[in-house]
Amino acid sequence: MAEGDEDLPRDAQIVKSLLKSMGVEDYEPRVIHQFLELWYRYVVDILTDSQVYSEHAGKAAIDCDDVKLAIQSKVNLSFSQPPPREVLLELARNRNKIPLPRSIAGPGIPLPPEQDTLLSPNYQLAIPKKQPSPAVEETEEDEEGADPNLSQEQKTDMPQHTPQRVSFPLTKRPK
Repeated sequence: MAEGDEDLPRDAQIVKSLLKSMGVEDYEPRVIHQFLELWYRYVVDILTDSQVYSEHAGKAAIDCDDVKLAIQSKVNLSFSQPPPREVLLELARNRNKIPLPRSIAGPGIPLPPEQDTLLSPNYQLAIPKKQPSPAVEETEEDEEGADPNLSQEQKTDMPQHTPQRVSFPLTKRPK
């Protein structure tokens, strides 16, 4: 073993030898600790699941079958297998039985329907109606602020703002 391996725990030495056997020569020392953490977490998860399976089966202790079942369930959750080739071919045959829609394109580039283009109106503006303020007793200040040339009849005859809806189509500006 290399220098400094004597003070490493046995599990850390195993991780180090695994890295070396895979051709990994240069790595940070904390990589060993990360692999050890992953390794311990995986073992604890497998043994916990094995214990659950063993208790469910009414066994007093965990046996090899419980561990195998826990590993298999962990692999099934972690990795998914692609469906068999026959299944994929059958799905492709079923999908290809449906003909594609006929193209009704005229000359030029086929465009999407009018409602899906940027040229159609896609929003409306609502101009809110101003609410008349409640009638209050007129004071000298109100009379001074009002237009002296307008009579009471003329004040009520002024047009009120009504709500309006306006649509603007989005178009490109000419260059």
